[in-house]
Parts: sequence; structure tokens; C-alpha cells
Amino acid sequence: MTMPSLEFKRNDYPTVGVEIELQLVDAETMALSNSISDILAELPAEIEARVKPELMQSYLEINTGICNTVNDVERDLRSVLQQVEAITDNLNLKLFWGATHPFSSWRDQKITVNDRYYRLVELMQDVARRLVTFGLHVHVGVDTGDKAIMICDRMMRHLPLFLALSANSPFWEGRNTGLHSNRSKIMEGLPTAGLPSQMRNYSEYVWLVRHLEETGFINSVREIWWDVRPHNNFGTVEIRMCDMPARLDQVLALTALTQCLVVALSREIDNGTYQSEYHPMMVEQNKWRATRFGSDARLVNSDDYKTYSVQETTDNLVDLLLPIAKDLDCLERLESVRDLPKQTGADQQLEIFAETNSRKEVVQQMLAANHWAK
Repeated sequence: MTMPSLEFKRNDYPTVGVEIELQLVDAETMALSNSISDILAELPAEIEARVKPELMQSYLEINTGICNTVNDVERDLRSVLQQVEAITDNLNLKLFWGATHPFSSWRDQKITVNDRYYRLVELMQDVARRLVTFGLHVHVGVDTGDKAIMICDRMMRHLPLFLALSANSPFWEGRNTGLHSNRSKIMEGLPTAGLPSQMRNYSEYVWLVRHLEETGFINSVREIWWDVRPHNNFGTVEIRMCDMPARLDQVLALTALTQCLVVALSREIDNGTYQSEYHPMMVEQNKWRATRFGSDARLVNSDDYKTYSVQETTDNLVDLLLPIAKDLDCLERLESVRDLPKQTGADQQLEIFAETNSRKEVVQQMLAANHWAK
């Protein structure tokens, strides 16, 4: 059997594409609702390609088109969200922006009717059935597959910061997990998720994917769920580390950070560089720190191997990227990244629960306070 080509689609501009995974909750009970088919049936034709089902019927995924700027992303997402919310309101449903649900169980979620999803569950069993987690994925266009691999490698040291800034999954199965991002640990149950292997070039990546397919370890390249990965069909580097943030403005801030950082690393490569300088165990350590403590984590800097607060780490990276943000017309959005450590979704959820002792109230108050239109 001939494998489909993994040719990398070239992008001559650092275009941006964003995917947001939102939870479908019942407007009365605030519990997850297996209702995606009802929504898909009502979609206007112009946004059918933008709104997609996922593994579970309580998911709703919105994808932007190909955008040049973060402002384009904002216009795109607002337009689709307005149309989707008109439908969900009529169905007595709400869109909850969080990376796990505060009390609904994965055992009550139904698999979306789709042969690919059925094959995945057959292969992965409960590891797949437990994937009731919701993330933010940001694609940035690059010009070659080899560069995509090099950017993925250099991006690794920064990934834990993205998790700390987006942490929004403190609850699981109706319990406080003690983690700010329980989603990241659920995802790591998958055999091809978590931090990627270091690779030398795009050819090695193609070889690895082919090997995994031929030996039956994965069904297709779509089952490579690393925290950062090359996407050959789109010609992008895709950052998948983030929890689904609590608000649209947080999504846009993280999108600006992603686009600027990919461009910075791309220029560094174009100007000539030897190899990335970080120890993989430092990245593993920082990911755990971000998972456990969120914005309160202290992260190890791979330049001097000292620990710094998330706020210090964020400010230093934003300062470094400001000239690029000017070029990409996202200066204001990049500056807003400095505010993310003060207001993560996990912090908000935990504060609400501490005040109310009600996980239903967590969903209700997050919906009220973090509406996407704000």
C-alpha cells in the first residue's frame, strides 16, 4: 500500500491559523452536553467548514481561515462565534471556555459518529475515551520542512511558559486535582503526545511517521499529538501546548506570542545558527512546574539554569520580541501577554470554588465573567 505524500507545503509569509476547542454545556445544569450534531445541523453554509466535531460529542471546534495578522484572527473568530452562539442559545446550550470540565465525567461522554474516531478508540481504548480535554492550537506558516523541524526544536524550551500562561484545567471528575493543568497530564497518556523527540531534519520526521504507520502504532500522521509539531498540509509549525484559555483576549495574546516567537526563531535560523542550547530535562522539569503551579511556577532558564517567576520569564520574552511584533502589526496584543500571569483560567476557577464550594457555580461564573465578546 502506497502511503500518501508528506510533502511540506511552503509558506513565504508567517501566516496564522487558530483552532479553539470549546465545551458544549447545558444552560441549566452546566454539565457537558453531547449535542454537537444538533449544532452542525443548524450551521449556515458560509461557516460549515469552520465549525467541526471532535472525538467527543460534547466538543465544538472552531478553526479560522488563513490569516496574516492577529487582528485578522480576531475578526474571523468573532464572526464565527457570533453565528455559533445564536445557534447554541436557541438549543439552550452554552460554550464553556476551559480545558477540562469542573464536574462532568468522561464516562458520560459519547464518541462522535466517525470511522476515524472509532478506529482511534479501538486502538487506544480508555486512554482515548478519557480525552475530554480542550486546547488551543496555533499554526504559523514557514517556508520549508527542515526549518519547521528546527523551529519545533528551538520552540521546546519556551513551551512550558505557554502552558503556565494558559493553564485552565484544575478540576477532573468533580475533584480539585491540585494541578493547574490537568489536561496536560491526560494528554500525556497518549503514546504520541507530550514533548516531541528531537529530530535533525524533515526527512527524519517523515521516516519516523512512516515507521509508526507501517508498524501499526498509529493510523495516520494526524495521530501525532506532540506539544509542537510540523504540519505538512498547511506548511506550518503548530503549537499545541496550551490549555483552552478562559477568554478570547487571552487566545489573541497567545496567538501574538506564538507568531512573534516563530518568526524570531525563523530569522535566527536564516541568519545562521549552530544548534539549540537547552537540556531536554530542563524542559520536562518546567512542563511539570507549569502543570502543577500554573502562573505561580518558577521556571528554569536554559541560558543560566536559574529559576525565574512566570512573570519575569514572560516579560523577558516579550521584551525580546517587541521589534518583531511591530513588523507583524501585533504590538498591542504582544504587550497584553504581560497580563496573562495575573489572570489564568485556573486561578479564576479555583477562586470561584473557594468562595462558593460549587463546581456548577464555577461554570456559571466563568461563563458570565469570561464571555468571548469582552
